[in-house]
Amino acid sequence: MVWILGLNAHHADASACLLRDGQLVAAVQEERLVRVKHAAGLPVRALASCLEAGGIDLAAIDHVAVNRDSRANRAAKLRYLVAQRPSLSKIAERLRSRARVGALESQLRAAFPGQRLTARFHRVQHHLAHMASAAYCSPFDPSVSLSVDQFGDFESAAWGVCRGNRIEPEGAILFPDSLGTLYSAVTQWLGFRDYGDEYKVMGLAAHGKDDFAEAMNALVTSTDSGQYALDLSYFRHHLQRVYSIGDDGRPVVENLYAGELRSLLGPPRAQGEAIESRHRDIACSLQRRYEQTLFALLRRLYEKYQLPALSLAGGCALNATANGKIRAQTPFEHLFVPPAAGDAGGALGAALVTWFQICPQATRTPLRHASWGPSFSAEEVAIEVQRRQNELQVAGCEVQAGVSESTRCDLAAERLANGQVVAWFQGRMEWGARALGHRSILADPTRLESRQRINESVKRREDFRPFAPAVLQEEVANWFHLEGSSPFMTEVASIRSDQLDRVPAIRHVDGTARVQTVDRVHQPLFHKLIRAFCERSGVPMVLNTSFNRHEPIVCTPSDAIDCFLRSGIDALVIEDHVITRKD
Repeated sequence: MVWILGLNAHHADASACLLRDGQLVAAVQEERLVRVKHAAGLPVRALASCLEAGGIDLAAIDHVAVNRDSRANRAAKLRYLVAQRPSLSKIAERLRSRARVGALESQLRAAFPGQRLTARFHRVQHHLAHMASAAYCSPFDPSVSLSVDQFGDFESAAWGVCRGNRIEPEGAILFPDSLGTLYSAVTQWLGFRDYGDEYKVMGLAAHGKDDFAEAMNALVTSTDSGQYALDLSYFRHHLQRVYSIGDDGRPVVENLYAGELRSLLGPPRAQGEAIESRHRDIACSLQRRYEQTLFALLRRLYEKYQLPALSLAGGCALNATANGKIRAQTPFEHLFVPPAAGDAGGALGAALVTWFQICPQATRTPLRHASWGPSFSAEEVAIEVQRRQNELQVAGCEVQAGVSESTRCDLAAERLANGQVVAWFQGRMEWGARALGHRSILADPTRLESRQRINESVKRREDFRPFAPAVLQEEVANWFHLEGSSPFMTEVASIRSDQLDRVPAIRHVDGTARVQTVDRVHQPLFHKLIRAFCERSGVPMVLNTSFNRHEPIVCTPSDAIDCFLRSGIDALVIEDHVITRKD
């Protein structure tokens, strides 16, 4: 038996995963356990959770795979140093980052005292790990594999072909040119300053017009070969230190854009300042230019490889709006994006690369669901509910225990059909950026007030941000223009014209929605709940958003009860317990 531990360490979205003979046992993001969004550093608690799921300790690990390899692209790094002459602070930060990753073995020993560590360590190039996290988990074989993000190991994008259990990297775009940095820099200019806020700009873009196309064309240019380059006079990431990790483990990114950006876009929006029409238009033009540049590269890759399937990863693969247009705008017929497409997924990619290096004759196993995190028994939930009994009573809550699966689905469906908001906590926590029916807040998609209420009183977030539908797989073709399945909520699809007015709560202003398909085999309980709601409403979907409130998605029963008590959620279904507000 071969145990492989995969790590994304000392980088945003720190994470760990565990493979047993090449099969995924567990995968967890550190943020869910330490309750710090995008937590960086060493994922000690995520690693411990994976070991617990495998029933082993550190001594059983044969191999540790890390999604960083500082030896990559040495010649390109030297050319960059000579040509760009970055600040000493930037050089020092790169050296510190390399040292932190290089000291992982001693760090793990210190974090788990008394546990013997004899594993062999493997450094896997950042973008190869991203490519593997998609290609090795894809149901399509062979596939073109593409990774696009900000940077890792001096690359911002890399591509090649995956056939069977072998990935052949064949091309890359190097630092400092980056689509991810373009998107993040304009996101900051738009006043969204927190790490990972790009998804807000994707939502805002649908409300604007492409009136800043000329400005975006000045920021990035692309060639007939699909390559792209930034006009570096508008950016500072290549000269100054811009990335750091706060004392609480939260990643911090200083201004990526230079002052010259004012000449194109005017003064930047201050954080919290009112959003004006020009902000919406800039978001729209940014999204359009991103799509144009990505699709040009994808068309070139199709011409080169002539393969119908694409496996896509990297932080930019979380751009569901662009993903939903790939089949229409490029010759690719099939698309796979993993649930943890960003840096967290690099832990899994690195582990899979290592597995197939060790066992070159092994076969791949497609990733069919995202439920790889910790779970909690009915007994553990009962203990937590009992501990919080006084708080629940003060909040005017009633508790039912020992509720069967069928009954809890019926109770939740009935409340949803009556316009209530239900928190749904069942089984193993999801792996990746989305809540997919295990740590979700649900509502009726047919009521516009569902969206308004969740934005205003439950999640307390910007009113332009949309919600997603979780729809029965067997019904998706009747409601959306979507080919195949989208189990990880990674694509936006158009709603069929005859159904547009029936689901206003999940409809974007352009008539699209970010779809999650739910099948009976891999999501039996969530499927059962949606079917119960359909029987009452005639609509085979529910509004699904993450169970959190300005925090990482909830992980434990304690997290769930905390979030429930401080929000306007009407009911919490947590394993076999149903907690409801009397009023």
